[in-house]
Amino acid sequence: MTRVFAAGIFHETHSFSGDITGLEGFTIHRGAEMLARLGDASQLDGFLTVARREGWEVVPSAVYTGGASGTVDHAVFEAFWAEVKPALAAGLDAIHLSLHGAMVTSECDDPEGELLQRIRAVAGAENLPIYGVCDLHGTLTPRMGALSECLIFYRECPHTDAFDSAVRSTELLARCLKTGIKPKQHVLVTPIVWPPTGTGTRDGPMRALEDAARRMEKEIPGVLAINVVGGYSFSDVPYAGVAFSVITEGSDADAKAALAALGKIAWDMREGGIPKQYDLDQVVRDFKPGGKGPVLLVEPADNIGGGATGDGTDVMRALLKYNVQGAGVAIADPDAVAKLQSVPIGGKLTLAIGGKGPLDPGPVTLEVELISRSDGVFELEDKNSHLVGSLGKIIRMGPSAVVRHRGLTILLTSRKLPPFDLGQWRSQGINPEELSMIGIKAAVGHRVAYGKIASAEFTVNTSGPCTSDITRLPYKRLRRPVFPLDAMEG
Repeated sequence: MTRVFAAGIFHETHSFSGDITGLEGFTIHRGAEMLARLGDASQLDGFLTVARREGWEVVPSAVYTGGASGTVDHAVFEAFWAEVKPALAAGLDAIHLSLHGAMVTSECDDPEGELLQRIRAVAGAENLPIYGVCDLHGTLTPRMGALSECLIFYRECPHTDAFDSAVRSTELLARCLKTGIKPKQHVLVTPIVWPPTGTGTRDGPMRALEDAARRMEKEIPGVLAINVVGGYSFSDVPYAGVAFSVITEGSDADAKAALAALGKIAWDMREGGIPKQYDLDQVVRDFKPGGKGPVLLVEPADNIGGGATGDGTDVMRALLKYNVQGAGVAIADPDAVAKLQSVPIGGKLTLAIGGKGPLDPGPVTLEVELISRSDGVFELEDKNSHLVGSLGKIIRMGPSAVVRHRGLTILLTSRKLPPFDLGQWRSQGINPEELSMIGIKAAVGHRVAYGKIASAEFTVNTSGPCTSDITRLPYKRLRRPVFPLDAMEG
């Protein structure tokens, strides 16, 4: 029986948040726990689904799953490796890895490349085919390309295809095992860095690049897959930014020509990756009620999915300033939730809300009425949600509470959760379609869920660590020159 080793480590590292992510920032599945994730719609499930169909024996090690937060303590990586290395026993036929791709540790700016290099150094694993799946916002390095046969990155942002991407990578592994042909993986890292708000795949340069990549896959002999990697601008590492890879059984020259063509498209459209933002005060001041669906106030600077704290108060302050009726915001604030535990439903309390981050104006103190409390557990409405790839379909926000101040509804959660599924609101007894305005702490990932109900959307300027103006970030390790940080001629 074909024996395929499986492991994974998933983290999107924000180098500028100022905090360190320890082991407590990861959910860990080991051995049989990994196998039990068959059917949960995650990356790992995509691999397990194909492995079951192919009749493989899966040799599970460990999967460490984190979210988006500050630099990872290198001890976490070493703990992961301490579990992976002994499981790389003799008699394996292949390796499949479930990754994010934008992890940075306190001692290493390319942990995925380091992991691959260490695997290759284990006796018996030197020549095994290594396949894997990564997030579109990963950092693709030349070392990662050289040390693996095939890494498949998501093609959609918002990420509705995490499961499908894992299936694609695993099917290509099955092809390799059946034919005995190992493809080559060619990598190009461009001199372009786009903020997450510029990496949506529904329009703009990313759409053009994805369309070109899919066309090339059909037209170029021997090409198995082409990746368009949007990159993650908040990781201060040498190879952050837009990159491409071609996985091919064909000619090197054709692959390099395809990379050059994609690089030219990206460069010619580079300005399109810098999104327009609106003045928050003006948008809220000019708001007129009565539209068919809520107006979205998208604040990428407090993008939870990008590693921000999720407790920024700028949007809440603006809604209160202009007394907007029927609006809603979600704030991650475990202290506020804890203080509400002894308050009866319908009771009132003066509460300091949000504003714990160093860039925020500070907490907003309000007299609020407690509307409801819950354990914060709910099932995703959209099983292809941006969230499901890493977390699965059951979501845990931690103890949560809904409070109201005048016309503003505030959902308080103990854990920060990217706003990628309407079930977050509905599970708390609130119909998001009926809200007049909604604060959205995201960049792009909210669009699949909220785009269905919104009457309008404005990306607004607020304080926070995930700014779309990346020229303001204090990069120290990023390669230079790069657009838009440096003056560069085409």
